[in-house]
Amino acid sequence: MRKAMDEYRLIEDGDKILIGLSGGKDSLALLDLLGNRMRIYKPRFSLIAAHITMSNIEYESDFSYLKQQSERLGVPFVHRETNFDVSTDRRKSPCFLCSWYRRKALFDIAKEYQCNKIALGHHQDDILQTLLMNLTFQGAFSTMPPKLKMSKFNMTIIRPMCLIAENDIRELAQIKEFRPQKKKCPYERSSNRPEMKSVLQQLEQLNPQVRYSLWNSMTNIQSEYLPFNEKTNANQ
Repeated sequence: MRKAMDEYRLIEDGDKILIGLSGGKDSLALLDLLGNRMRIYKPRFSLIAAHITMSNIEYESDFSYLKQQSERLGVPFVHRETNFDVSTDRRKSPCFLCSWYRRKALFDIAKEYQCNKIALGHHQDDILQTLLMNLTFQGAFSTMPPKLKMSKFNMTIIRPMCLIAENDIRELAQIKEFRPQKKKCPYERSSNRPEMKSVLQQLEQLNPQVRYSLWNSMTNIQSEYLPFNEKTNANQ
């Protein structure tokens, strides 16, 4: 995480960061890592943890446990509830709508508490799976960046665990004995992410270093060997 902070300049002196605390192993690991990092002198930053629940999706959230995990690290805890109606926008998948409304709630809390950054618990596997999904289904070479400035909302989204493999986070969760929240999402199978997780695992069987090759490919664009058309070249 320290390497990611330095390489992508994720956290700077004076930052006030809102952590999206879903209650899963990833967000609990993010809370633990940032909460302990906050105690180090440089850079100086503060944290707030926010848990968003969807009233129309089944959860078994232990708010007292999440609050306890936050406050033992000296991090204030906030809980908000929201919902979405899948019938209001059939152009988007339920997973997209759920994510969008959660993100909106996080932005509202961040503004309320005067945070300038929102930290999300995406790890390296999430980012690589998104890259593969966008290549496969969107025809686009893109993914979730470690740092994204949202000029419209005057907010920056950061992903401090972007260089950490999911297996390492899973091991940390076992060591720390995290108690993940239980989710029974009726739309879970509508996402292609489980299949992309399997694709990434198959690629790692072909090449154990494939995650590093995929990661480096995002900053090693050899445009002269790509099929740009005349219109693309004219815009460059």
